[in-house]
Amino acid sequence: MITYMFRKARCGFSPGLRRFSDLKVTEHVPESPASPRLTEQASLYVHWPYCLRRCTYCNFNKYIPKENNEDIMAKCLQRETETLLQLSQVSCITSVFFGGGTPSLAHPSTIAKILETVSKQVNLSDEAEVTLEVNPTPVGMSKLKDYHHVGVNRFSIGVQSLQDKDLKSLGRDHNSLDALQTLAEARKLCPGGVSVDFMFGRPNQTTKLWSRELSEMLSVCDDHVSLYQLTLERGTQLFKQVQSGQVTMPTEEITAEMYQCARTTLQQHGFQQYEVSNFAKNNSESRHNLSYWMGKQYIGVGPGNLNEVRTAGGCWLSFCNLICMRCGTGAHGRFVPLGEGGVTREARTQTLEPDVWIREVQQRGHGTRRRIQLDHLELLEEALVMGMRMTKGINHKHWELFSPELSLLEIFGGSLAVQELLQRGLLILDDRGLRCSWDGLALLDSMLPVLLMELDRIFFQKLAAN
Repeated sequence: MITYMFRKARCGFSPGLRRFSDLKVTEHVPESPASPRLTEQASLYVHWPYCLRRCTYCNFNKYIPKENNEDIMAKCLQRETETLLQLSQVSCITSVFFGGGTPSLAHPSTIAKILETVSKQVNLSDEAEVTLEVNPTPVGMSKLKDYHHVGVNRFSIGVQSLQDKDLKSLGRDHNSLDALQTLAEARKLCPGGVSVDFMFGRPNQTTKLWSRELSEMLSVCDDHVSLYQLTLERGTQLFKQVQSGQVTMPTEEITAEMYQCARTTLQQHGFQQYEVSNFAKNNSESRHNLSYWMGKQYIGVGPGNLNEVRTAGGCWLSFCNLICMRCGTGAHGRFVPLGEGGVTREARTQTLEPDVWIREVQQRGHGTRRRIQLDHLELLEEALVMGMRMTKGINHKHWELFSPELSLLEIFGGSLAVQELLQRGLLILDDRGLRCSWDGLALLDSMLPVLLMELDRIFFQKLAAN
């Protein structure tokens, strides 16, 4: 995750969002995008919670299995998929993403069974994007062909680094040769459909070393790259090492420099940045990623987690801290439960611990622990925060789906604070819509509070007038 973009946001933005969003509007405004365009379709995220080992930097919801329970896990994933698809009443799943954890530990037959369950419930066309996260170990590579055979048409390879010493210090269970071999095999199976996860801001890393390594990786990668900045999370082994002085992390200024270096290098290699952390060429953008950032419905299946969006390509920290904080631990889905008469979108939290989640699925068909109806302002806040992550930003027509009563120009056109951002060349508001400039995207953290405060102010102003 590019925390350079969001480090300040976690300190400065969140309280502002809560101050407005936690106000209860007595006159509930139903979700305006109740149109078929936003309720008939959804993307599906399937969480595999198990790993063989825990990386030194990882605080995600993952577990080291005590025994092989894949059969029961597969059955529960199938059952929850069936339950939530029926609840949502969507007619089409546009993409499926298997993340984790380490979903490449799952047997290909498990992936096949889940996809078969989806196909029995809704339309899952041959053109649907089906992505699997792969840990580039010899075991992971050996199953790529079988995964592809059962329906996976896109692989997300967790390369992270091409430096063996760094991979070892991070606790990864692969080396650079494993990564290169896995990447080559994946590209043979899915040319143009392989994404590489690459991490910067690693201990003792310099901009010069990063630039050299990135160029090396780009010479062998496919058409999609997701960049992540290594971040310190409390409770992790890496955090303890840094606190004790055993490990030194690059400064914020250096990591910001690395990010800008990467953007320039990727552009020179023909990659176009389409989101804060994601780059593609030859029209290989992740459709699953885009469904999140465009505010479309998504259904989360599996033990609750904090990284369903991260696994889709690079924004889990911003999403969970800026948006899902009102849901506690692990917002796992966002859709309208039409199957029980729902009319507004819900944020749904799943049970975290796999064994407890399994029992709940066996008892009632799903492991949803908490459901929160999102009011209209919360939907607009989400659409704004997620949409501004994309380089193309938010166009007027798309915004109108969520806010037919308040246009982008009405909300932001008269704001002095927004005008200052426009004059500084960080923000663009024109006939196309609202978006960041090249320089502005790197400073999105400092602009989001301004945009959200203005959205909230105009929203309540209009509400009071009515």
